[in-house]
Amino acid sequence: MLRAWTQRELAILEILMQKAGSTVLKEHIKAHLSTLESEVTYNAIEIAVHRLRKKIEDGGVNIRTLRGLGYLLESKE
Repeated sequence: MLRAWTQRELAILEILMQKAGSTVLKEHIKAHLSTLESEVTYNAIEIAVHRLRKKIEDGGVNIRTLRGLGYLLESKE
């Protein structure tokens, strides 16, 4: 089943890919998304990351949550 990508998901994926292998703070994601949207909450970011994980699960990469900090895009290998 082909799932549509939202602008928010694509923006988060872009940030994670630019910083692959490094921690991306939730504050950084929120600041970046705030330039694209009016108000972004941490809960909205968490939901978008959850949906993003499902969409990339067969792609050889994983988004790891670093509790209290942010996210890390890493290889599944």
